[in-house]
Amino acid sequence: MHLKISASRFPIASLLLIAPFFLWGTAMVAMKGVIPHTTPLFMAGVRLLPAGILILVAAALMGRSQPQGWGAWLWITLFALVDGTLFQGFLAEGLVRTSAGLGSVMIDSQPLAVALLSLWLFQERIGFWGWLGLGLGVSGISLIGLPDEWIFHLLGSGVNVTIGNWQQLFASGEWLMLLAALSMAVGTVLIRFVCRYADPVVATGWHMIIGGLPLWGASSVLESQQWQNLVTSDWLALGYATIFGSAIAYGLFFYFASSGNLTSLSSLTFLTPVFALLFGNLFLSEVLSPLQWMGVFLTLISIYLINQRDNLAASKKVTLAEATANQQPILEASNTQKLSPMTLAVRESEPEVLP
Repeated sequence: MHLKISASRFPIASLLLIAPFFLWGTAMVAMKGVIPHTTPLFMAGVRLLPAGILILVAAALMGRSQPQGWGAWLWITLFALVDGTLFQGFLAEGLVRTSAGLGSVMIDSQPLAVALLSLWLFQERIGFWGWLGLGLGVSGISLIGLPDEWIFHLLGSGVNVTIGNWQQLFASGEWLMLLAALSMAVGTVLIRFVCRYADPVVATGWHMIIGGLPLWGASSVLESQQWQNLVTSDWLALGYATIFGSAIAYGLFFYFASSGNLTSLSSLTFLTPVFALLFGNLFLSEVLSPLQWMGVFLTLISIYLINQRDNLAASKKVTLAEATANQQPILEASNTQKLSPMTLAVRESEPEVLP
C-alpha cells in the first residue's frame, strides 16, 4: 500500500492518514500548557495507560483477537519498552526544556531513520525523488527548529556561533527529543515484526499499557506533586492528549504502519511540527520567523516528493520513452532517403545486320 494522498479517490481515507500527525501536533501544544502544573513522567504515563485501555476496549468491540503465545508477548514487550517507555519518557522530559514547536521538530526528524531502517530490513525502494524529499524534509525542519543565528552563520553571514550555544542545545532538551525520535523510528519498524504474531490494534493497546507502567513507577519514586496543582483546564488538555493524541492517533498510525509503506507513512510525520507550530502560535503565542515559514514550505514539498516518488519516476521513464519514439520516425525517414533506388532509362538498341 503506497500512501498517495493527493491522488486518493477517498477524502475520508486521506483525512485518516493525516489525522495522527494533526493530533500529535495539537497534543504537543496541549501538553506544553500542562507541563508547569505537573511532572513529565506522570504526564507521559497518563498519555499511555488510559489510552491503551481505550484501544483494547475498542478492539474487543471490533472482535479482534488477543495475543497468543510467548513470541507475541515478547515482541509486544520489546515494542512497549522502545516506543512506549523510552519514547514517551524522552518526549516528556525533553518537552519540559524546549518549546512545543521546536520539540516537535526534533522528534519528527525520525522519517530519515525509518527510511534507512526500511531500506535495510524490508528493501523498500526510496529512489532519487524519495531521497530528495527526505533531504528537503530534514532541511525544512532544520529551518523550523534551529535558531536563526545558527543558520545565518552556516550561510556565511558572519554571525558567530559559540561553543556555549551547542552545549545549551543538549542541555535544553533537544538531545532528549532526538533520542525520542530514534525511539519512535525503531518502534515504527518493530510493528512489522509484532504483527507477525499479534493483531496490530490489540498490540498497540497492550504496548501502551506495558510501556506506561514503568513511567508511573519512575514517577512515584523520582517525582512529587504530580496532580495536586492541576486545574480543570489541565485535566481537559490531558484528556485531549490521551484520547486523541494517543489512543486515536497511535491506533491509526500503527494500523497503517503494519501493512503500508513505512517510508511514505513516516514522511507524513513532517506534518506534525507544522501543526504544532501553527497551533503553538495560536494558543501559546509562539511566533514563527521568515526562516521557519520557509521551513514549513520545504516540509510540504518534501512530503509530496516522497509520497509521489513512484509516479514521478514513472513519468520520467514515460517522457524518455516518448522522446525515443519521436526520434525513431526521423531516423527511419533519413535512412529511407539515403537508400532510395535510382531509376535509369535504358534504350534498347536495334539488332545490327551484318552484310
